[in-house]
Amino acid sequence: MARGTLRIFLGAAPGVGKTYEMLEEAHRLRERGEDVAVAFALDHGRADTRALMAGLEVIPPRQLRYRGAEFEEMDLDAVLARAPKTAVVDEYAHSNVPGSRNQKRWQDVDELLNAGINVLSTVNIQHLASLGDVVSAITDVRQAETVPDDVVRRADQIDLVDIPPELLRQRLSDGKIYAADKIDAALSNYFRLGNLGALRELALLWLADRVDEGLAKYRAEQGIEASWPARERIVVGLTGGPEGEALIRRGARILTRVSGGDLLAVHVRAADGVASESPQALERQRRLIQDLGGSYHIVSGEDPAAALLDFARSVNATQIVVGISRHKNLAGVVGGLLGGGVGTRVVRGSGDIDVHMVSHPLGGQGTGVPHPRDLGRVRVAVGLILAVLLPALLQLLLLALNPERNVATAMLVQLTGSVVVALVGGLWPAILAALWSSLLVNYFSTPPVGNLTISDPQNLFALLVFVGVSAAVAVVVDLSARRSKEAARARAEATTLGDLTRGAAGSEDTVQALLEQALGVFQVRGTALFSREAGAGYGAGSTASGRPWRLLASAGEIPATAESARGDAATGDNVEEIDAATRLVLYGRILPASDRRLLGAFGVHLAAQLERQQLVVSRREMLRLAESNTMRTSILRAVSHDLRTPLAGIKLAVGGLRHDGVRYTPEEEQELLATIEECSDRLDALVGNLLDMSRLTSDAVNPLLKPVRWFEVIPGALGAVPPGRVRVDLPANMPEIDADPGMLERVIANIVENAVKYAPDSDIVLVGTAGGLSPATLEGHPAGELRIIDHGRGVPAESVVEMFRPFQRLDDTPQATGIGLGLAVAKGFTEAMGGTLAAEETPGGGLTMVIRLPLSTGVPFDARPAQAPLEPQSAVGRRHALPLRPGPDAG
Repeated sequence: MARGTLRIFLGAAPGVGKTYEMLEEAHRLRERGEDVAVAFALDHGRADTRALMAGLEVIPPRQLRYRGAEFEEMDLDAVLARAPKTAVVDEYAHSNVPGSRNQKRWQDVDELLNAGINVLSTVNIQHLASLGDVVSAITDVRQAETVPDDVVRRADQIDLVDIPPELLRQRLSDGKIYAADKIDAALSNYFRLGNLGALRELALLWLADRVDEGLAKYRAEQGIEASWPARERIVVGLTGGPEGEALIRRGARILTRVSGGDLLAVHVRAADGVASESPQALERQRRLIQDLGGSYHIVSGEDPAAALLDFARSVNATQIVVGISRHKNLAGVVGGLLGGGVGTRVVRGSGDIDVHMVSHPLGGQGTGVPHPRDLGRVRVAVGLILAVLLPALLQLLLLALNPERNVATAMLVQLTGSVVVALVGGLWPAILAALWSSLLVNYFSTPPVGNLTISDPQNLFALLVFVGVSAAVAVVVDLSARRSKEAARARAEATTLGDLTRGAAGSEDTVQALLEQALGVFQVRGTALFSREAGAGYGAGSTASGRPWRLLASAGEIPATAESARGDAATGDNVEEIDAATRLVLYGRILPASDRRLLGAFGVHLAAQLERQQLVVSRREMLRLAESNTMRTSILRAVSHDLRTPLAGIKLAVGGLRHDGVRYTPEEEQELLATIEECSDRLDALVGNLLDMSRLTSDAVNPLLKPVRWFEVIPGALGAVPPGRVRVDLPANMPEIDADPGMLERVIANIVENAVKYAPDSDIVLVGTAGGLSPATLEGHPAGELRIIDHGRGVPAESVVEMFRPFQRLDDTPQATGIGLGLAVAKGFTEAMGGTLAAEETPGGGLTMVIRLPLSTGVPFDARPAQAPLEPQSAVGRRHALPLRPGPDAG
């Protein structure tokens, strides 16, 4: 079954008449005898629309109930069963009520199209997904219903229903769009004249882009290469030189004379022009074209002029902007004799595309890239020597082996010698050898022998062919050597760039890694990266040239003056301007011109890494601010709720004691005082946790580590715990740990108090691991371990991570008092002391909190007062209960 066709009526705003036009089209199709049915359409209270629907068959909608209200949706099954030739479906971007088969109406339409039913539908420009943020910025209204652009673009036909904004406002004022009670608000908000004008422009531009896509598709299918100037499109040709910025700006100025055109910059990379490119110049030009609203492209081709023209025709360009040649006069003359430069060939082959030849300050000044000695000085010198000696030696051999002095034999032998010279020395030695060989053949083998005259014209022609073949072979050898050297250089550069990218990506400090790689790549003694930034005495508004250079990073050996803040600090043997405020400097040797392009690539990589570092710093700062804001919000929420409870208890008890009309018994007064004390303790604990969390989030925790025994801090930590709830079971020979006693006491207290809250029917047991028997480690180093065990209901495995986050509580039971900071503070303090706090499931049910801290490496522990009694060596495994408070017999 053939797929149906989709025709969409596109409007800039509600009320332009999309539904009206769609229904009129339905009537026209019906009058032509086509089977048409209205699958779903709304008149929105508009009489004209309702009148048009009266003459069409309407398929009843489906009734759906959602959140206590009745909604009407298109009955997709009924439409498929009715199977009209054309179905009218209003509001293409509509979101269906939950309970429908599809989430979106355009998905319903897709099913109708797959069933072979043609569809007429409507959509407003604000419902296109790509324009949602733009429309929201214009109208201050966020569109909840959207449809993907590519879904709309797949429509077989899109009709723009357009009326002027003034007429639309008039229709709104006449009550033809909204009810009377909504007109004033609509005119003052969404239907402002500026809003409607902007929406209308969006609709026209979006549809123009789709028309342009259709035109490009048609030209490609029909093989049309000629430019159709349906839309102004300017192509700027870039060579990789610094003059590209002037060309781009000229193209942008040309484009300002028209409205709705496109600016495209294309860099044509020729096979023999790679060495003249500047990666930094191309990067600056890419950013400039993007800032001007254009697009940047790269194409490759043996002939830059042909590649540029092919690209211009492929995008249906109307104008081309190219610069005059940078080659010096002699090179320009040679280029003209050989068919003209790139600009000349572009003009000659442009056809109906206008070409602008733009002058610039670098025209005729040279490319700055000397022609390389492709074969090397040694090979050229050897070639010159062979050009002089080899023909003479071959002539001596001919005199010995060719007494008849046959001209053909002599020419073949000498031609072989010229080819050998060409293979060794290249162009100029081969030409010298050809001329010298021709003189020898002429003198010794061409009649009359013994002089340089030639009696037979055929011999003269043969000598000319001989010289021509020798020169041609030399040219081919020279060109092949040049291509081979360029390919090897490009391959080496690509390998180097790939290596530095991989190496930098795997390093934490990518800038430092790039500088260190530059040492080996360029064989220099040192590299340094400088930046100009505003400092003391230099305001933000000062120019870059007025600020001192500051050393950002360096590798290898750099001069002592490079670290100074003098204006000439950023100088050296090789200086690469990354941008106006950043320089890459190499020390040790002056780089040849062939390495300058690779140095520029290093500069581009460094600029990207500097920008990446700035983004990372900005991201960290944003995350820190976001965390601080979250913490501040949570603290305010806690202050407004949890801190008020103990304050209310204190105020109530104090108010009762101060009341003159009430007499309390001593027992009642003690109870009220106990309430005040209890609430004060709770308030003190809450404020303490808040302050501790604030210190942790601001990285202001500086523990004072020293050798500590577990039993020294446990009694103080358990001071606020009801008697009988906690049992301490520590071995007598537990080793010392490195910890801050105050922090460790707070850690244990918070964990125990948390266990008492959430395991009210369980005893809390503190179990330590004896030294030498503990398998506990921290990053491979031995650690002391304390386990706080309860047999309550435990914590689900998926909630363990969240349990340590600030302001997290297991539930809101009466026992779950506090603001959820106890475990977060405990974990933060433990990690600040170099340890870990983990949660494990207690065998048989419950939760076990494990505190691990590194064993002390300080002075061995000596017996002193309050030390736990030592057990005999034979009773290492025995346990004893530690008193909650140290008494006179604790030693």
